Amino acid sequence: MALRELTQEERDTARKKALAARAERAEVKKGFGEGSLNFDQVLAKADRSEAVARLKTIELLESLPGIGRVTATRILEELGVSINRRLGGLGVKQRKSLGAHLAQLA
Repeated sequence: MALRELTQEERDTARKKALAARAERAEVKKGFGEGSLNFDQVLAKADRSEAVARLKTIELLESLPGIGRVTATRILEELGVSINRRLGGLGVKQRKSLGAHLAQLA
């Protein structure tokens, strides 16, 4: 099934929406990395915003100072969370265990 061709106006609208979503995710990662947002606040934003809910958990962890791809991957594997999991897809137990682990790091 072929997708229909988008008009220029539809493309422009989609482009603006994507740009706004990327900016919102970048703002959340920056705030989390600086410490102005805690994990519970990020999860609350993910519940309200589809753009934040689509942020990968590993990217959020990598925004913390001193945590790179390897450390973030290790943390997620220890907690039984897939490295491909997005914030909106985290279960109750995963949210709780990740929140507890991040509280220990602080």
